[in-house]
Amino acid sequence: MAQYLNLFSSSYRNSSRKRQRKFTKRLVRLFSIGLSIIFALLIGTHSPATEIRKTEILWDTYGIPHIYAKDIESLFHAFGWSQMQSHGDLILRLYGQARGKAAEYWGEDYLESDRWVRTMGVPKRASEWYKAQSPAFRRYLDAFAAGINDYAKEHGDRIDDQVEAVLPIDGVDLLAHTQRVLNFTFLVDPYRVASVTQTERSLGSNGWAIAPSRSESGNAMLLANPHLPWSDFFLWYEAQLTAPGINAYGASLVGIPVLTIAFNDNLGWTHTVNRHDGWDAYELTLVNGGYRFDGNVRAFDTEEQTLKVRKDDGSLHKEPFAVRHSLHGPVITQKDDKAIALRVVGLDQPGALEQWWNMARANNLAEFEAAIAPVQIPMFTVMYADRDGHIMHLFNGRVPVKKEGDFEYWEGIIPGDTSTTLWTQTHPYQDLPRVLDPPSGWLQNANDPPWTTTFPVAIAADDYPPYMSPRNLMDFRAQRSARMLMEDEQISFDEMVEYKHSTHMELADRMLDDLIPAARQQGGELARRAADVLDAWDKKADADSRGAVLFATWVEQTDFLPTFTTPWSEDSPLTTPDGLPDSTAAVKALEAAAAKVEAAYGSLDVPWGEVFRLRYGDVDLPANGGPGYLGIFRVLNFAPTEDGHFQAVEGDSYVAAIEFSNPVRAKALTSYGNATQPHSPYQGDQLQRFAQKQLRQVWRSRQEIKAHLAAREVF
Repeated sequence: MAQYLNLFSSSYRNSSRKRQRKFTKRLVRLFSIGLSIIFALLIGTHSPATEIRKTEILWDTYGIPHIYAKDIESLFHAFGWSQMQSHGDLILRLYGQARGKAAEYWGEDYLESDRWVRTMGVPKRASEWYKAQSPAFRRYLDAFAAGINDYAKEHGDRIDDQVEAVLPIDGVDLLAHTQRVLNFTFLVDPYRVASVTQTERSLGSNGWAIAPSRSESGNAMLLANPHLPWSDFFLWYEAQLTAPGINAYGASLVGIPVLTIAFNDNLGWTHTVNRHDGWDAYELTLVNGGYRFDGNVRAFDTEEQTLKVRKDDGSLHKEPFAVRHSLHGPVITQKDDKAIALRVVGLDQPGALEQWWNMARANNLAEFEAAIAPVQIPMFTVMYADRDGHIMHLFNGRVPVKKEGDFEYWEGIIPGDTSTTLWTQTHPYQDLPRVLDPPSGWLQNANDPPWTTTFPVAIAADDYPPYMSPRNLMDFRAQRSARMLMEDEQISFDEMVEYKHSTHMELADRMLDDLIPAARQQGGELARRAADVLDAWDKKADADSRGAVLFATWVEQTDFLPTFTTPWSEDSPLTTPDGLPDSTAAVKALEAAAAKVEAAYGSLDVPWGEVFRLRYGDVDLPANGGPGYLGIFRVLNFAPTEDGHFQAVEGDSYVAAIEFSNPVRAKALTSYGNATQPHSPYQGDQLQRFAQKQLRQVWRSRQEIKAHLAAREVF
């Protein structure tokens, strides 16, 4: 032992101060691990779940339920109860829509929603999915539904009379809601399908996984950061679920009965919306009431349905409609002798909820991969980290096996008159792009394709079919994400949280070195004043940043972006695209933007937070962060308000920063709070922290929770 201590002492004296600090931290960590092992051997293994004799919900001061259940069915029951207490009116409205009966309950405003749900076959398929569940998991779904119903019976006075018509809820409703959200909103956006276009969606996310080699503490770390609308079924619900065999903390979209982003003592994962083609629009040529296919005319399978629509006087109007199915899928639109049919992956994969449940119960990489290998979740990148130091990026999803064409081809309208374009199979788990423990020590995804998850490149696009995910694409937010990771070789937990809140605009780095001199040389007095403001600006979208409003307005005024002198290149992924293609047009756009800003706000250097606001319930605060297309990692998207300002409506919604230390260290924030029920104190109660770029400490032990206890319920 003395020999080893002398060797360590010599190495320590000859190292740099930073490496000395690193040696010291790791020695302390090893010492603490040793003490933990000794302590465990002396007193035996301790698990909170093993001592639970009753089921209880401990509500903390942020309205987060910490559920301790005596068994799994009781856990699901309490989780359903909790979600109803926090979001009851919203959840029942969502389940009513998933049934395709919302217009029957609440009137004509929901008619299009019902048509979409019925055309996609959601209610019928939900019944089939329910029957296909394993017996155990079917009981869990029933228990969650029972928790909803029991809460409504006991606290009917807290539920809006309008939504009570949806009660009682059953397990089929849970699967219909899951299917509507997962398969027919995230995977297939109904607004895009309506015009059969491929316009960019605002649903996005950031995700990081950092290995011990790049972590200052020597522990793996994970950053979860979805960007979703701040309304409807896009809202996150934060909770802790503890029962025999599980102690997981995380979040789920409201109405979903399992955690979909989570961590436990040993591992965690997050999701990002991936560049994944999970649906295709086929053009059919109509002939004699059927459609042409492989030289023959095939008949449609037609299903007659009736929608009921509630009128203002309470009466119901019946509206019949027909759903026509081709080999490709349901027909969604028709014009003259052409029709468009929709083909969607994952409709024969009923196990997404059980897969998420198994992911949360996994204790190591092998168990986690066994949980995700069935690929029941039809899309979403998986970013993973664990206590053993592993990090992983999986391009998850049901990807159709296709005979020809690249990603861009399949984004268009596909000929539906031939079997050569009709896919019938999807790729298994082993075919999907995946990297485990890359040499770089870090992984990122900001909705860019998997090829740019880390540098040097760890997943080669040439090794996969050209339709797997697009090439020649790494937007400015993804570049900002990778740059922050690359530029810090030893990232601490606090630094990871700080980087998460970065409002620096990567696009400004690329544009201002050309725009400012052009404005001073070619522009008039207004352009020169604008150039001075941009020159003094910090290139951030912090609340007090002066120049950000002007720059963002200039970007909106330009008609040449995202065209650049130098296009994006795989060989220079973090320095391209670059260069103004037309400096004259750029200066003209700057003058127009300057005039617009000055007229609206009285100053060219109006602070960002004066114009862009955080408004939720009664809260009104200056915002920080902005649209991802500006290259901002801290994403917020805004909508105009009647008073000439802009209000945050989507973006950073749930954030979790996790370090797999012993014990696990975690901070989180649900931007808009953990409840929507009227008069709840948890509506918007976390927005002040959001405005201050702060996360909350995650409380996971009973001691911590009881120190911040707001209420306790026992079942």
